[in-house]
Amino acid sequence: MSLTDKAIDDIRELIRSGALPPGSKLPPEPDLAAQLGLSRNLAREAVKALAVARVLEVRRGDGTYVTSLQPSLLLEGLGGAVELLQGDSVALQDLMEVRRLLEPIATALAATRISDAQLAEVKRHLDAMREARDDVEQLNAHDAAFHRAVISATGNDSLLALLEGISGRTLRARIWRGLVDDKAAGRTLAEHEAIFNALSTRDAALSQAAALLHVSNTEQWLREHLRSSEPLLFGTTARK
Repeated sequence: MSLTDKAIDDIRELIRSGALPPGSKLPPEPDLAAQLGLSRNLAREAVKALAVARVLEVRRGDGTYVTSLQPSLLLEGLGGAVELLQGDSVALQDLMEVRRLLEPIATALAATRISDAQLAEVKRHLDAMREARDDVEQLNAHDAAFHRAVISATGNDSLLALLEGISGRTLRARIWRGLVDDKAAGRTLAEHEAIFNALSTRDAALSQAAALLHVSNTEQWLREHLRSSEPLLFGTTARK
């Protein structure tokens, strides 16, 4: 472990232990360095790294604070990392596999907790998807909002942040473009309708099955197009 990594761990331990709770202000840099037995340069580098990770927030002219440490904030960087993996076909398939493992179970949980207002929000995005059939940009936007509304109904912010991070906005857009080109958009819309209908009955098992069918079909479509090395969609040669 490098000295910088150790400095980062030392500050994290102060946060984990409650010595620096969410929203608290860190001691001035010289005091922090002395408290941890670090040089000022090491303390500065550790603070910079934790600020990038959204654990700390540096407020110019005011000081450095521990953030809220909310899952949506800490996992925000995951989406950016996923976007960087867009050219790696193996990584994309791995991400879809993770989505297949998590999203159906999350949808089942949503079925047991979803309110009438939340269900109406899901339906609003489903209706918008129907109207947008040939508009990839609108399909993509309302598809993401549809799934966000479903997972939000679980009330689990960590689950929401994780699933949003691995979905990837660019990947969603590419898939929708391919589905429209292949005239498979209607089938995919029907899968969304099945998820909504299952949620409407508050049937957890049926909701899980509908979500699993949808994600599995999307995953299969992606695998087939990666194997064909479709340059228009992915701009890369799939790895064998």
